Amino acid sequence: MHYEEMSNLLVEAADLVTEDRKAQYGDFKKNHEDIAAMWSVVLGTKIHAYQVVSVKICRSTNPTIYTRDNYVDAAAYMAMAGTLQQDKTGDLT
Repeated sequence: MHYEEMSNLLVEAADLVTEDRKAQYGDFKKNHEDIAAMWSVVLGTKIHAYQVVSVKICRSTNPTIYTRDNYVDAAAYMAMAGTLQQDKTGDLT
């Protein structure tokens, strides 16, 4: 297995959430809530902020194209989705 590469990818994702993307887009909770609200209108069904991660997962499913950034973003989005769910449920363990 490529544990070092996995670790590097996760560290890069953590850096994005806490540094680069935060500076570019602001608070991720508000950002994801806004994205979810927009998609709720477009789709005509309630989308929750933690579900925004599905976009990143879908983008990485193309078997003929590998873009490392898609996986780094997806890892960051999964961490954010987990945090949003913890906040929603009060499970902050």
